[in-house]
Amino acid sequence: MDSTYAAVQQQIADNEHLKLLAIFHYIAGGLAAFFSCIPFIHLAIGLALMFAPQQFGSPNNRPPQFLGMFFVLIASFIILLGWTQAILMFLCGRFISRRAHHTFCFVVGCVECLFMPFGTILGVFTIIVLIRPSVKELFGIRELS
Repeated sequence: MDSTYAAVQQQIADNEHLKLLAIFHYIAGGLAAFFSCIPFIHLAIGLALMFAPQQFGSPNNRPPQFLGMFFVLIASFIILLGWTQAILMFLCGRFISRRAHHTFCFVVGCVECLFMPFGTILGVFTIIVLIRPSVKELFGIRELS
């Protein structure tokens, strides 16, 4: 009786933790997508440097053409990287709520640890929850004993 009660309590706790993780992944994904839009300022500056260099100084002292290309390339790369991370976070939240793709969620949790401070916190909690044997069972993973 006690082991059955403990198993039920563990399952309730696991479901609650997974529900919270899914919600926090949606929130973190939204924040990542929002903050990934900041480099649009740099993209606009780079485009202006490329297509209207006369606006940036006298005719004898214009910025070089490669400077605008540098701004555009770096900003585009950062925007793409941030949006990719945001999409992965949204997918991870969706997969956690559906109890699917355990390995994908685990890997995204590990990658989230690189984005301080919120990504690190979310990634660590994701890893802690996903390595539990009872959570692995909820995802349909059977461990060899």
